[in-house]
Amino acid sequence: MECRVCGSEQLEPVVDLGKQPWGNNFLGADQVGKEPFYPLVVVFCVECHTAQLDYTVPKETMFLDHTYVSGTTASLRAHFRATAEKVNEKFSFTNSPPSILDIGSNDGTQLQEYQALGYQVVGVESSRNIADMANAAGVPTVAKFFNEETARELGQQFDVINASGVFFHLEELHSVCEGIRISLAPNGVFVVQFIYIKLMQENVAFDQIYHEHLLYYSLESVQNLLGRHGLEMFDAEVSPIHGGSVIGFVGHAGAREQTQHLRDLRAAEDAAGTNSLECYRQFAEAAAQSKANTRAWFAERIAEGKVIFGLGAPVKGNTLMNYYELGPDEIQCLVERNPLRKGLFSPGAHIPIKLEEELDGPPDAYLVLAWNFKKEILERHAADVAAGVEFYFPVDPAEH
Repeated sequence: MECRVCGSEQLEPVVDLGKQPWGNNFLGADQVGKEPFYPLVVVFCVECHTAQLDYTVPKETMFLDHTYVSGTTASLRAHFRATAEKVNEKFSFTNSPPSILDIGSNDGTQLQEYQALGYQVVGVESSRNIADMANAAGVPTVAKFFNEETARELGQQFDVINASGVFFHLEELHSVCEGIRISLAPNGVFVVQFIYIKLMQENVAFDQIYHEHLLYYSLESVQNLLGRHGLEMFDAEVSPIHGGSVIGFVGHAGAREQTQHLRDLRAAEDAAGTNSLECYRQFAEAAAQSKANTRAWFAERIAEGKVIFGLGAPVKGNTLMNYYELGPDEIQCLVERNPLRKGLFSPGAHIPIKLEEELDGPPDAYLVLAWNFKKEILERHAADVAAGVEFYFPVDPAEH
């Protein structure tokens, strides 16, 4: 294959998680055991330092109809509110009201926060069922994939373009970037949020590797991409959301002066060796050690006769369970809050999903798959913690 960003063929395999099903392919009872498996291998471009998957599950398979919704998690909703308020305070726009386009707008949770601030909002969401939810909630949403063609059809330049957690999903990578360039007003700001590979490495968060995530960005590699389309990151901050993300502020090249804070973040990235082949190989070794540690934890508790549930059914949890080779013999069920996943089974591991209100009581221990919401989870389950229920975090940023 060629590098998704620069076209180079100098790609080195660095993390191999074996063959896995598409992680968001939650199964009905009649589908269990029939799901397809695909390679899940990260390769590193020696030329532009972009980490990426070497196999693409078609976007039509992954994004036309899915069960992920933004609004079910209180901490994510709070993050979206804080982001909207920050953008509104940080930047001034001449249009009244200012306008925002959200790419991969999901159920409209982020755009609702901008609506509350008086913005004219437009969402583009590929999943028809989720777009219908957004429109029903009063958030104007176009049910399409965003790319250059869609941008031209919209025929509008926006003061703000938002992409929260979708910029690493892009099969049509360069078409999307060109669409952003076309749709961004001359003094507009593109707010791009992506899971930060530097923190993935430091936290051994290998479970954030799955087929929807085609690319894994550093500050250096994302700018290598943006620069090919006349765009430039001028400021950024690191946020704890999703276990460690970058919120980048991007404009047309030369439109805004680069901040010292961004230069400092880039220097820290260089000092950590984030963009080196060796750092990725160390990441793979740490993931293998994590597997050994967690399987030992399971063996000890199962020998004691303890009942273990999984807490949450996020897509990344399927990467983790399939790589760890866990199944119904180890985990009796996955406990979810999202009603769209009620009664389904996890792909690969085939563990049944139950909603919180369906439980008769807590297990002896939880394997916390939604580990990025640790604080919220422990607060909601304070009574279980007090009663002695164990909460095991296979990935715990606080420890790194």
